[in-house]
Amino acid sequence: MTARIIDGKAVAAGLRQRIAARVAGLGYRPGLRVVRVGDDPASGVYVRNKDKAAKEVGFDSATIALPAETTEAELLAVVAQLNADPAVDGILVQLPLPPQIRAEVVISAVAPEKDADGFHPLNAGRLASGQAGLVPCTPKGVMHLLAASGAVLPGARAVVLGRSNIVGRPMAQLLLAADCTVTIVHSRTRDLPAECRRAEILVAAVGRAEMVRGDWIAEGATVIDVGINRLADGRLVGDVAYAEAAARAEAISPVPGGVGPMTIACLLENTLDAAIARRAPRGG
Repeated sequence: MTARIIDGKAVAAGLRQRIAARVAGLGYRPGLRVVRVGDDPASGVYVRNKDKAAKEVGFDSATIALPAETTEAELLAVVAQLNADPAVDGILVQLPLPPQIRAEVVISAVAPEKDADGFHPLNAGRLASGQAGLVPCTPKGVMHLLAASGAVLPGARAVVLGRSNIVGRPMAQLLLAADCTVTIVHSRTRDLPAECRRAEILVAAVGRAEMVRGDWIAEGATVIDVGINRLADGRLVGDVAYAEAAARAEAISPVPGGVGPMTIACLLENTLDAAIARRAPRGG
């Protein structure tokens, strides 16, 4: 068996086209602001890509660059200004933040209705309780990829490798909402390979290069690799040993070119949804 490749670049391009078409019919430009503290090179590339993609779909997009020595109070003041700005629909504070700033405090300070990343505790609670809200971009992107792959989700055995608040936990909630039977596995799980072999759908989001070997994959499984790890030789690889897994899986997302493009596309989708929701007439 040679797995079908789930092409994240193509799926993301289609989603961006649909977003651009929706924006064109709005009569206004959704406003996105990305706040970057410091000069981490990887964050710089990512922020530039976000800004470029946002402008291509017709957003009013800008980046607010702050020095690395910015204090937590100064950053919170910027967030408060953006919360109050009626032209801003989506706010994203780029992680990681310098050590003097507590990420959880900043995330909680973003207005939930402008939380383009979907990280605010209120949005996390809405997701966990099955209510509508803004969803973390990477897990949301994975759901788009699963839909594009043709995977049948209701009743499927899904295993999520990783339990972070950014990917693992919300990923499990989204799969549960899609009527999968969901297991979360992690570093303390007994017999991790055996648990992964039970999966008809395996989502790997653990942050360890090629940790998931081919014999961890059930024949015919759908594998989504969220990890992105740079090896000593400069190569980018995922959390899954791709060639080994592709020999057993029915469908697999590559690294790069799988989940990565979806994260930015779903940031745009969240911002558009936030813009529309903020302008919707209130009942009463």
